Amino acid sequence: MRTRVKICGLTRLDDARAAVEAGADAIGFVFWPGSPRCVSIEAAAAIIRMLPPTITPVGVFVNQAFDEVARVASTAGLRAVQLHGDEPVEQCATLPYPCFKAVAVSADTDPASVAAWPAFVMPLLDVHDPVHRGGTGRTVDWGVAARIARLRPVMLAGGLRPDNVEAAIVQVEPYGVDVSSGVEERPGIKDAQRIRALVEAVARADGRKGR
Repeated sequence: MRTRVKICGLTRLDDARAAVEAGADAIGFVFWPGSPRCVSIEAAAAIIRMLPPTITPVGVFVNQAFDEVARVASTAGLRAVQLHGDEPVEQCATLPYPCFKAVAVSADTDPASVAAWPAFVMPLLDVHDPVHRGGTGRTVDWGVAARIARLRPVMLAGGLRPDNVEAAIVQVEPYGVDVSSGVEERPGIKDAQRIRALVEAVARADGRKGR
């Protein structure tokens, strides 16, 4: 199965177009004020209106009230929501959108506990960082991630770049990868060449799986 690609932390239409042209499946917009990649609802909505229907726009939120998440999602035109804070996984059931829920992966992470999450929630495996909440450039323990991925579909995040995403996919075999800092010039500003290189590396990894 083809590994899906989500490019996260976009703030500019040109970067969204670069992700679409490269072959990304989803684009992420951060609505948490604590992030250097935070984007306004108006700016995100303007970009989303220009996306083809094959691209899924995802909104990233951190410990924000349900009413705020729902309002932003509706106003911006999101088609999925990513909860990247300390929200209980049960909160995903209260949202009328497909839901990604971040998991802070460490050596102590119990794969069985993540596997027990409801099927309508997609775990997003990232590094533990209670301050920055993603986009740190640090990699997840791929061994732990692989044990979770053997039990259920997951999105793999955390320090993925064009030069390491192929190895990560071969080892973990995730449903998809979520990349932000690994294709940036600086926070919120993407590099079209790095995006293309990343998507090409994902395709190479898919060609190696099962050999």
